[in-house]
Amino acid sequence: MRRFTIGALVSAIGVMAALSIPARAQAPAKAASSAAPAKPYTTPKTPWGDPDISGTWSSDDLRNTPVQRPVELGNRSQLSDDEYAKRLADADQARTRELNRVGAFRNDVGTRTFRQTSLVIEPADGRLPITPDAQKEVDRRQQQRSNPPNSWTDRSLYDRCITRGVFGSVLPVIYGNGNFIFQSPGVVSITYEMVHDTRIIPLDGRPHVGTGIRQYMGDARGHFEGDTLVVETTNFMGNTTGVGGNGGGAPTSDVLHVIERFTRVAPDILNYEVSITDPKTFSKPVKLLLPLTTQPGYQVLPYECHEGNHAMHNILSAARAEDRAVEDAAKKGLPRPKPSTWLGGVNPAAPEQ
Repeated sequence: MRRFTIGALVSAIGVMAALSIPARAQAPAKAASSAAPAKPYTTPKTPWGDPDISGTWSSDDLRNTPVQRPVELGNRSQLSDDEYAKRLADADQARTRELNRVGAFRNDVGTRTFRQTSLVIEPADGRLPITPDAQKEVDRRQQQRSNPPNSWTDRSLYDRCITRGVFGSVLPVIYGNGNFIFQSPGVVSITYEMVHDTRIIPLDGRPHVGTGIRQYMGDARGHFEGDTLVVETTNFMGNTTGVGGNGGGAPTSDVLHVIERFTRVAPDILNYEVSITDPKTFSKPVKLLLPLTTQPGYQVLPYECHEGNHAMHNILSAARAEDRAVEDAAKKGLPRPKPSTWLGGVNPAAPEQ
C-alpha cells in the first residue's frame, strides 16, 4: 500500500525514553485480560516519579488480529498451537513479501505475532454488540459510500483528514500505526501518527469541561493507579467515528464514556486496554486489549493530510466527471463505466493492495 508521509511530531520538549529492539515473534500470556509476559517487570520511573510509559508505540504487530473474533472460535480468547502456527506462518510470509515489495506501495506488518483471537475481549464472545439503530446507520453509510458523493458530507471524517477518533487512531491499519506518548509533570500527551491528532491529558484532578462542550476526541482526564495510567474521557460529539479501522464501523454517540488503561509490562510492550460504554451504540459494555509494541527505527513524522488539501475537491470533481461519463455512455448506448475506487468500486487497473 502507498506509504505516505505520516504522523505528527509533538513539539520536542524533552528526550524520549530509549526503546528496545523487539523479538521476531512473541505470544501474550494466557490470561485474556492481559498480554503481559510471564516474568515480573518493574516499570521505570520518570525523573519526577511517575511510571514511564513514554515513547513511540505501534499496533503494527496486531495487523493479523481481527477486531472481532470469528464466530466459530466462540469464547476462546487465545489461538490453539496449530492456529497460532498458521498465523505465524502467514505473518512471516507477509513480512517477507512487504520487505521485498518494489515501488511506492508497502504495508506495515510489524515484527511479532500474538495469540489473541480478537482485539475485543469483552463481551466473552469477542463480538461488538451493535444495537439495531446503530446497525441501520452502518448500513446507511455503506450504501452512501457505494454511490458518487454529492457533497463533502457524504465522506467520512477520515476521508476529509479531520480525525479517526480515539479508537480508530489506535486500531491497526495498513500503515501509520504509531502512538507517540510524551510525559511531563502533571500532563501526558498522545500523538497519533495518521491524521495527526494529539490528545492533551491533564493529571492534576481538574474536573471535566461542561457538558455543552463537545469534541471529536472527547475531554480526557487522567491519573495513575500504581503503574497504570488511567484515562477517563467524556464529552464526545455523537455520530462521528466508531470502533473500527480508521474510525469506521458503527459510529459512537454523544453518551459515549471511555476508560483507557496504559500499562508498561515489558521494555517493548505497552498494554492498552479500553473499556467502552455507549448504550446507544452497543447493547453491552465493550472492552478491547491491544499490546502495543516498539518497532526498530520507528519514527512519527509530519502527516500531510489536512482539511485544506485538495483531496476533497478532487474527489467531488471526479464524481461529477464520472456522472458525466455515465450520462454520455447512456446517450451512446454504451455500457455504464466501471466506478472508481474512491466511489466504492474496484478499479481493475489498480495495483494489488
